[in-house]
Amino acid sequence: MTVVNLEAGMPTVATAKSLLSQSLRTAKATGTHLVKLIHGYGSTGKGGAIRAAVRRELEERQRQGQILCYIPGDEFSPFYENARQAVYKYPELTKDRDYTRTNQGITIVVL
Repeated sequence: MTVVNLEAGMPTVATAKSLLSQSLRTAKATGTHLVKLIHGYGSTGKGGAIRAAVRRELEERQRQGQILCYIPGDEFSPFYENARQAVYKYPELTKDRDYTRTNQGITIVVL
């Protein structure tokens, strides 16, 4: 799994989205099927702008068939269908330190 830190250096939303696009293109080109995005939860405690923008972008990419699915960190556990299906296909996901931790600052992307 490739890990991409979208919040490093406190970028703008536009910069983080650009890094997201570049990272997903690179992952596809190299045959990587799993990408872990670290976008943070936001300093206000209500969810950050990068987190919201990334999830909107991933929703659109899933709708267009560009990604198989994405798993918000708070749903990265066996209690959610997308996570169960991803773990079935990629059992190594259960070894990720955020599996079952309800970390709202990450999102897993399945390509």
